[in-house]
Amino acid sequence: MSEPSLSKTHILDEKDINHKLRRIASEILEQHPKTPLAFVGIHTRGVIVADRIYNVLIEDRKEMVKGSLDISLYRDDLDNLGSIPSIKNSDLPFEIEGATVILFDDVLFTGRTIRAAINVLTDYGRPAKIELAVLIDRGNRELPIAPNYTGHTIQTSKKEHICSHFHEIDDEEGVYKLINSERAS
Repeated sequence: MSEPSLSKTHILDEKDINHKLRRIASEILEQHPKTPLAFVGIHTRGVIVADRIYNVLIEDRKEMVKGSLDISLYRDDLDNLGSIPSIKNSDLPFEIEGATVILFDDVLFTGRTIRAAINVLTDYGRPAKIELAVLIDRGNRELPIAPNYTGHTIQTSKKEHICSHFHEIDDEEGVYKLINSERAS
């Protein structure tokens, strides 16, 4: 039996990613010119997206805080995972109660990750508002979740996979669509 082969299509390069994140930053600033904001990135790549947008905005805004969430134990597919998920620390060094939170992730797919993140956040308190910012929205929602800020939208099938790479943790920078050619046929 032959090994399945993966087809890899380039979607965004480093310049594209930086442009999309700067655009999201501008949209956030436009929507919240004076509102104190809490940026919360979902581990792992959502934290990078949050950090980069935070760093763009910190020059113009001082009323921002940032943190990170680990949703591993809030996933609704723990029984289906082959192994125990890697646990990272949530770091929310500010009060969630009454805050305007912008939740960040790299790729939005079914919406289940975001549902889990909202559950984690509300365990810390009741935010005044939660908004969602994603680098990539790939469709195929299973829950009624929509981003407030989107860098790039691409329609994909459930057989396709979108992966993002960032210099902070990967050897390269870019967003790719992967297709298992055996499944795709």
